[in-house]
Amino acid sequence: MGLLILISALCPGAGASAQQAKTPSLEDLAKAAQNPIADTISVGLENIAAPNTGPYRQTADVFKIEPVIPFQLNADWNLVTRTTIPGIAQVRFSPEQGRIGGVGDINQIFALTPSHSGALIWGVGPTFSYPSATDPALGSGKWSAGPTIVALTMPGPWVLGVLANNIWSFSGPSDRAPVNQMMLQYFVTYNFSDGSYISSTPIITANWLAKGNDRWVVPVGAGVGKLFMVDKQPINAEIGVYYNLLKPDLASHWQFRASLAFLFPK
Repeated sequence: MGLLILISALCPGAGASAQQAKTPSLEDLAKAAQNPIADTISVGLENIAAPNTGPYRQTADVFKIEPVIPFQLNADWNLVTRTTIPGIAQVRFSPEQGRIGGVGDINQIFALTPSHSGALIWGVGPTFSYPSATDPALGSGKWSAGPTIVALTMPGPWVLGVLANNIWSFSGPSDRAPVNQMMLQYFVTYNFSDGSYISSTPIITANWLAKGNDRWVVPVGAGVGKLFMVDKQPINAEIGVYYNLLKPDLASHWQFRASLAFLFPK
């Protein structure tokens, strides 16, 4: 202890350098924002606009609030919870039915992940969909659940990974259609040292009970983003454009995405 005090007295910059070494860089914080199961509390806001949707070619819109909260279970395992609360502005589909807005079905992921991962970061657990929609047209009306898996790696400036799950309905009104849906999101991101990055993170969905063109939504595209600081608050911002290679007949060809996430690192 006396030696450390002596070094600090003789070299006043040594303590500051050690403290600076512990401070994550903008690139490190950006990678944490891109990791779905990072050991970092965050609150994300995302808006997805889809122009020319439906028979009247209106713009559909989904606004998501996505808090991510990790819990340390013990020295070896974390439990990461990711909740998606969607606000939906649905387009008009008939002369009798105008636009409908409200909250959709809330989705929650619970991922068990090692506290000390190697080159491969992974998590597994259940996902749940709750019939929380404020209008029957905005949700399934069913309680649904299924497995989730997350796997990613971060070689150098890259973040490469996949998040996938499938849910099946197990309860709800008998007059509502059953649920059997898959969601798969792969992410390919290249980070720069100043916190900016280029990414491709399309969300592929499949409704296994639908037929023909109504089964798949398969987008391709890319976006740009940047992690920046406001005072001492890390904020991640991203915009992207995606084109739907496969989609239901009345769905839009395009998705315009914009997101903002507030990080609260330990």
